[in-house]
Amino acid sequence: MRGHWTLDDRLERILREVPFEVPAGTAAVHVKLSYDRSQGVLDLGCGAPDGFRGWSGGARDEYTITRDWATPGYLPGEPEAGTWHVWLRLHRIPAQGLDYTLEITAEPVAPPEPVAEEPPHGERPPRRDIPGVDGLTWYAGDFHAHTLHSDGSLTIPELAELAHGRGLDFLAVTDHNTVSHHPWLAKTGRDITLIPGQEVTTDRGHANVFGDVGWVDFRERPDSWLDHAERAGGLMSINHPLGGDCAWLQPIDRRPPIAEVWHSGWWDRRWGAPLAWADAWRDDLIVIGGSDFHKHGNDGLPGAPTTWVLAEDTGAVLDGVRAGRTAVSAGPDAPLLLRLGDELLALDADGLVLVRPDGTRQVVRGERALLPAIDGRHRLETYENEVIALCA
Repeated sequence: MRGHWTLDDRLERILREVPFEVPAGTAAVHVKLSYDRSQGVLDLGCGAPDGFRGWSGGARDEYTITRDWATPGYLPGEPEAGTWHVWLRLHRIPAQGLDYTLEITAEPVAPPEPVAEEPPHGERPPRRDIPGVDGLTWYAGDFHAHTLHSDGSLTIPELAELAHGRGLDFLAVTDHNTVSHHPWLAKTGRDITLIPGQEVTTDRGHANVFGDVGWVDFRERPDSWLDHAERAGGLMSINHPLGGDCAWLQPIDRRPPIAEVWHSGWWDRRWGAPLAWADAWRDDLIVIGGSDFHKHGNDGLPGAPTTWVLAEDTGAVLDGVRAGRTAVSAGPDAPLLLRLGDELLALDADGLVLVRPDGTRQVVRGERALLPAIDGRHRLETYENEVIALCA
């Protein structure tokens, strides 16, 4: 199939579905997209007669789906007979338009499943000396990371090993618009809890949905994402709300109570706009952080920033977030501010400034200081107003 997309096409309807027929007895469906990437960007996905079968966005130009195996980002399963659709999102279409070609093959023989090498197991750094609260423990983690199931470069075991080696207790794996990674998260054999997630990705903003809640339809309005998450017992956060071309611009009737206020893209933390956004979004906003790790050299490493959650165990991290028991630091070993009941514990923060919700400020003295707390979000800053740590 050959065609031409125009800028008018994009403005009329950004997601297009190109139908094709799959005959009975097909062993594998293979789709290849070709276009001039120097001129624009087309995102790629797949829908089958029974619904969603995968998404890879702009990370891949082809995919294969068989009964027992599929390209990462796509769901394996019997290629049932009927009308399938290639999903094309017209992400970037130049003024002159963009030519494309689709090659769709109902393969008679399924390709062999590739075997990924298991990375060697390394040691986890020593845990920090942090007291528990009412039988609960502070756990270190990251709520935003990607694998080769979308546009990341690492396998799930490789990502788990990297996060474990940085001293994290949990990591949310949030590949774009897909859940193909979910069945593999519990199979890494690492001493780290991998939380199933999906980064619901559109041109006007991204949101993470956490929990084993099934696929969230990015084609629907954001209110439906929140309804889906809550109905299935999961959580939804607004991602990097001031993040360049990924800033949150979506209309939404009911504002989620969780947001990724601290993102690896907050390069200069003297810039207070993320905090101002948080204050304007909701008075009771629960703040989390995410590295948005994709590959080495891009974004932050897992745990940059680190989100700390007070929970019964790592399997109850989402319950801790739901209850608002969170804090964020620049990294697993960075200065830290935690709430211990009516007090705050400031670790490795000598000489930093504690800023309370009422605007009062106090210099922290000592590497391990207990300070009085009031209701609301506290933070640590340098004398230049650079944010060093946040605490609910």
